Amino acid sequence: MTYAPTNSYDQGKQALKGLNVDDQLGLLWVVYTRLGSSITPAAPGASGSEIAQGLFNQVKELPHEQQLQVMREIASNANTVISREYGSLSPETKLAFWYFLAKGMENGTIIPMPDDYELPPQGQSLLGQIESMEFNQQIDFLRGAVLPMGAEAKGGAEI
Repeated sequence: MTYAPTNSYDQGKQALKGLNVDDQLGLLWVVYTRLGSSITPAAPGASGSEIAQGLFNQVKELPHEQQLQVMREIASNANTVISREYGSLSPETKLAFWYFLAKGMENGTIIPMPDDYELPPQGQSLLGQIESMEFNQQIDFLRGAVLPMGAEAKGGAEI
């Protein structure tokens, strides 16, 4: 029997699995550039933003190609230090981290999307679904999408 997600959060957890890592990153970038200004105030508390900013700053200090590699590692659950740090974050802090990355991509501190990048049809379909949702559903969908990313932190408590 196939599991059919029933709410936006569960849909988000399932949705990105059908996309390759670069298209997952591309979809997150498109969503955050279109919805980002409304996502961040709704997502984390002040401490979550500070934690997300700290992890973002670690990525920002890397050369552009390494920044892309770190994002790929997080999206593919690679067992790396930054991916484990990300994996220990709360869902709201994870949302804030991706928001900071999208803002960094816009201002050039993070490697930008290629000018010729286009979402594949499956990504376009997901984007349409997200855009048709009400705001709270969009946040839940994104929370579900970014939650499974990152490596599991061994023996650590969730931040």
